[in-house]
Amino acid sequence: MSESPSQPAQRRTALDALHRTLGATMTDFAGWDMPLRYASEREEHQAVRTRAGLFDLSHMGEITVTGPQAGEVLDYALVGHLSALAVGRARYTMICAADGGIVDDLIVYRLGDQEFMVVANASNAQVVLDAVTGRAARFDAAVRDDRDAYALLAVQGPESPGILKSLTDADLDGLKYYAGLPGTVAGVPALIARTGYTGEDGFELFVAPADAERLWQALTGAGADKGLVPCGLSCRDTLRLEAGMPLYGHELTTALTPFDAGLGRVVKFDKPGDFVGREALTAAAEKAAATPPRKLVGLVAQGRRVPRAGYPVTDASGAVVGEVTSGAPSPTLGVPIAMAYVDAALAAPGSAGVAVDIRGAQEPHEVVALPFYKRER
Repeated sequence: MSESPSQPAQRRTALDALHRTLGATMTDFAGWDMPLRYASEREEHQAVRTRAGLFDLSHMGEITVTGPQAGEVLDYALVGHLSALAVGRARYTMICAADGGIVDDLIVYRLGDQEFMVVANASNAQVVLDAVTGRAARFDAAVRDDRDAYALLAVQGPESPGILKSLTDADLDGLKYYAGLPGTVAGVPALIARTGYTGEDGFELFVAPADAERLWQALTGAGADKGLVPCGLSCRDTLRLEAGMPLYGHELTTALTPFDAGLGRVVKFDKPGDFVGREALTAAAEKAAATPPRKLVGLVAQGRRVPRAGYPVTDASGAVVGEVTSGAPSPTLGVPIAMAYVDAALAAPGSAGVAVDIRGAQEPHEVVALPFYKRER
């Protein structure tokens, strides 16, 4: 009788001991031991919507691309036109397989004329690293795995600019959404990015792991009179769901193209040169224009039962017309909500007769436009 292979140890962020001191409920996420919540996930959610929340996102995967052809590498490897990105700006994009399937959705920061940082989802970081490395082989550029070089903290919510301004001399007023600049926060060198995954204004701070706890404590102190609270992954999920932001493995998969997901705008066919997936994505774009596939929509429950990922969506006759991809009670709206792919004929907001099969019961839902929540600018 042979022994079963040992399971790889969970990775821990530089803030792991601090999370446990704060009483966080920890959970496995993509091989990382991460805080799920500290107290009430509903209260954490509402803190981000009305005040501010502090997140440890150090499980995300950072990949640096440098060299004279760094921009050309990313133009070829990804679907976006990254060589056109200005220094100091960021862009949401995707990496696709040759058949057009979505390998991951990404944020790319241009740090210099010949330097870019690609931030991948934790569950796909190695896959993205391997793909970009392979696709860069014929270019004059280097691809570097920087996952161990960074800790990532996020301050999100309407009070986040005031909290950060008290700790930095960086020009936050001039920092646009999807932009980043180098600076110091509480004396800690950081890339300060105005990005986030909550639907609120906020910042993501890329720092050396050795500086992470010092920065967390400084942010906690600066936010003490502004209602800042530590937040876990659970409320991050309900925040992004309300904001209509897709999650890889739910709204995005290798079985879907960007056009299937309603995100064809990220594919830049007009950029110079070829890119991986161009032929398949051209066909997908033509198909979507001629015969719209199922569309990603919002669903609002008419009752109290919560639709969950994988539940069938049905029409008035009980026929399956779609599938829920994400669902949860909405702390902001006070009702259960979901994102789902449904047949195009039933995708218009207000479509009648749509239900979600929740354990054999047909629970009525209303089709609504995404996002469910949009902050006032």
